[in-house]
Amino acid sequence: MKLSELDYSLPTELIAQRPLERRDDSRLLVYERASGEVRHRKFADLPAELEPDEIVVVNDSRVIPARIPIERPRGEVLLLERTGVDGLWEGLARPTRRLRAGRRYGPVELVEHLGEGRWRLRLDGEPSGEMPLPPYITESLADPERYQTVYSHPEGSAAAPTAGLHFTPELLGRLDVERVTLHVGLDTFRPVSAERLEEHELHSERYEVDAAAWERIRAARLVLAVGTTTVRVLESVARGAPLAGRTDLFVTPGFEFRRVDSMLTNFHLPRSTLLALVMAFVGVEETRRLYALAIEERYRFYSFGDAMLVR
Repeated sequence: MKLSELDYSLPTELIAQRPLERRDDSRLLVYERASGEVRHRKFADLPAELEPDEIVVVNDSRVIPARIPIERPRGEVLLLERTGVDGLWEGLARPTRRLRAGRRYGPVELVEHLGEGRWRLRLDGEPSGEMPLPPYITESLADPERYQTVYSHPEGSAAAPTAGLHFTPELLGRLDVERVTLHVGLDTFRPVSAERLEEHELHSERYEVDAAAWERIRAARLVLAVGTTTVRVLESVARGAPLAGRTDLFVTPGFEFRRVDSMLTNFHLPRSTLLALVMAFVGVEETRRLYALAIEERYRFYSFGDAMLVR
């Protein structure tokens, strides 16, 4: 698949800069794959779009306050993943060319440069930086909890599983919900730079699924995966992966889905592996058509934007 096939043009004003006052007031584009029908709903209408016996699977990973500013040289460290005891982490640091292994920068000691701006580092204490909002969000976030799902619990992600940001506790109470955990690394969101999608390397991420939860998910008639990270967990385990470990499953057009029947997702950046996953589930040309329709209908895009339900 050529990288150009993951391109589309988005008006800047459609990039959502802040969350809505109420999470489930966001819009929901509903697409029926079998008929091609499209409906425009509110996210609060989600229960009415699901079958009575449909299980909704969410990723409950919690975002860490991972962005740590440094003063000399002026830059930042972004924590990606805890790699062991004694405060060892992997992270990104910039400006990399002016940083040195063995030096301390605030609460961070850089241990070893791993290439491409990645470092092995030692952190004093627990993470206490800023919320790692993506660079296309240029406004400050008044309440850091709005970049967390209401069901987030085990801390470990460097970015939010954003499809889940629309849920309220009241809405969850109307659904049959199971949880999985995948700690999101920034590599999930890293733009594809290779000329062909197949040449892009996707780094692995940690996940865990409770045995009882998987038994219900495996036996369910219908499963709705909330977000691309949940899709990757379910499809990894459905292919024989253990209930806990790391996955580098790269879902691209032509992929055979074995457990996910429906998908709930936000609108993703061009040239991203997330968009490639959506195209695998929906179809390349159908995804293009739906994104063009969403732009025409003035849907809000990306992390704090609206959502799409594909059935």
